[in-house]
Amino acid sequence: MDHTMTKTPLTIVLLLFSAAFLAVIPPSTAEIKSLVISSDARPMILFEKFGFTHTGHVTVSVSSVSVVSTSSDPNPDPSRLGFFLLSEESLLQVLLEMQQNARFCVLDSHYVTHLFTFRDLSPPPNSRFNHSYPVTAPNEYSLFFANCVPETKVSMAVRTEMYNKDPNGSKDYLPAGATQLPSLYSFFFLSYVAFLGYWSYTCWTNKRVVHRIHLLMAGLLLIKSLNLICAAEDKHYVKITGTPHGWDILFYIFQFIRVVLLFTVIILIGTGWSFLKPFLQEKEKNVLIIVIPLQVLANIASIVIGETGPFIKDWVTWNQVFLLVDIVCCCAIIFPIVWSIRSLRETSKTDGKAARNLSKLTLFRQFYIVVIGYLYFTRIVVFALKTIAAYKYQWVSFAAEEIVSLVFYLIMFYMFRPEEKNEYFAVDDDEEEAAALALRDDEFEL
Repeated sequence: MDHTMTKTPLTIVLLLFSAAFLAVIPPSTAEIKSLVISSDARPMILFEKFGFTHTGHVTVSVSSVSVVSTSSDPNPDPSRLGFFLLSEESLLQVLLEMQQNARFCVLDSHYVTHLFTFRDLSPPPNSRFNHSYPVTAPNEYSLFFANCVPETKVSMAVRTEMYNKDPNGSKDYLPAGATQLPSLYSFFFLSYVAFLGYWSYTCWTNKRVVHRIHLLMAGLLLIKSLNLICAAEDKHYVKITGTPHGWDILFYIFQFIRVVLLFTVIILIGTGWSFLKPFLQEKEKNVLIIVIPLQVLANIASIVIGETGPFIKDWVTWNQVFLLVDIVCCCAIIFPIVWSIRSLRETSKTDGKAARNLSKLTLFRQFYIVVIGYLYFTRIVVFALKTIAAYKYQWVSFAAEEIVSLVFYLIMFYMFRPEEKNEYFAVDDDEEEAAALALRDDEFEL
């Protein structure tokens, strides 16, 4: 029987592209993974992606292996099922080979690093295999399992372990581009703690003009700090042991609260709640009602992405859900700011307080630009950095994201700080006349 691939290579091509897509997804919470594959007929299964140095090692252990064929041949060739590593540089070469021959089996490619096939398994019924392989060529590799036998389902328990060795001989389970993350997150944790201390002092010294939104902003800083220290501890334990020791649970809890609180604060500031008006309009409440459940869904998707991996069948779908929901939420938080700008412009035509309204319009227009810039950088520029940066410098994109987030927090908190003599509302008659003229043009139309 011909055991070469007879299926269309479309599924395999999509899976190989998903290996490249892994570069822009947050790294998983552990580099020692145990999972079970049950009656899986996929021609290729992507397990994970890891950046190796010249001291890199990958250990793959499989047990309880069973292969069930639904074709006329009940004994598939075991050499047609196996594990291999594939670098991103070799990805295009493998795709080219598949385009040239639809019956091509990736295990026959010279561009992949072969680990083992099912021919190396111990005899049934306890078919198993366990071996560690040194990575001689430093690079970023994806670990795949290939099933080149049509109409065959595979079941097995798989344990993978990927690490680089430090000069002192200890194992570093973080990829080469992420080994700096524990220190990075610790630094920003200290930065936000200092920020929270200064904000608390500002609120205390101006407590007569502190509004509820300022207290909510203080809560945001506290949750952001806790989120960062949990991220630092998570990555620290993964780095030295390969597993997060429960810190991933705390990380996801505080990440969920932080994201929901951040979007809520931006929406409430955009509506002018508590410092311009003590209530929310119905349409503003509807934005919160839409955004908060969507953020719950986005965080569920984030947990599935981080705690599982590309080996689950719906992993790409969960990524699409996360990206779609995030885009919807980013668009939704812009509307309250636009509504406030339009409302202030309409009010300025009738209440006779041109200078004060101009100050408010200027403030909200600047806030609108700041929010747009923050969303653009964290969603597009950071994505581009993760895509183009060499695997050894993936930490740069995380640093850029945290730096921009901190700058955004600083600007937002400065613009809406509690202050008894706020510069936006200290006006004289000359300024009143100038503001009235400025409000007649279309500068503040959106």
